[in-house]
Amino acid sequence: MVPMQLLRQGGLFAVIKPKDNRAGWRPRTKVRVKIGHGGTLDKNASGILVIGLGQGTKSLKQMLQGKKKYSVIGCLGSGTDTMDAGGKVTEAAPYDHIKQEDIEKVLQQFRGSILQVPPVYSALKVGGKRMSDLVMEGRDVEPKPARPVMVYHLFCTAFDSPYFHLDVTCGGGFYVRSLVSDVGKAVGSCAHVKELCRTQQGPFTLNQALKECDWTFDNITKALIDPRKLVEEIR
Repeated sequence: MVPMQLLRQGGLFAVIKPKDNRAGWRPRTKVRVKIGHGGTLDKNASGILVIGLGQGTKSLKQMLQGKKKYSVIGCLGSGTDTMDAGGKVTEAAPYDHIKQEDIEKVLQQFRGSILQVPPVYSALKVGGKRMSDLVMEGRDVEPKPARPVMVYHLFCTAFDSPYFHLDVTCGGGFYVRSLVSDVGKAVGSCAHVKELCRTQQGPFTLNQALKECDWTFDNITKALIDPRKLVEEIR
């Protein structure tokens, strides 16, 4: 099948979204093709973003609900309105007393099926508009109620105060920013995300994803995968 026919038929592929870059990829071609993504990434985050073209967009809901892996660095001692380093500091608390074993001890309460309050700065919608957009417009926005999310694996891999490193495997609807903030509170301080990278989504890993310099027509058509081949891996 020639590249143009592949593009029309569609499929799934993954790109690596750079930090400080909103995912706004569009195919540079005059061919009209339906396009979507399998889960947003924060502006200050990097990592795997799954793209669906044509018929591949029908499988994106499964990507949203499926497993994802993240590597995150949290910073103790300060909390921000966005829960990451791009926000305004809204609280501060001592952290010198906290050790790695303190982090590891509280992580148990965040494993398995838990209830999590999503950040106000998020893509969740109120009245058809993103909550983050409403907040930036100066509107008062109430946090969404806590909702059930799944954490399959959660480990502290390094600690160098005030920074702690976590590896997370979670299900759909989970917010790593909320996790880091909650961990900070659980150890008697506060915290925000310093760096965040999505390292895997479904079957797609960083090694399989296209870097920004490789987002070309030829590379994308070569990378397209028939979603029917990924059914079991997406779950």
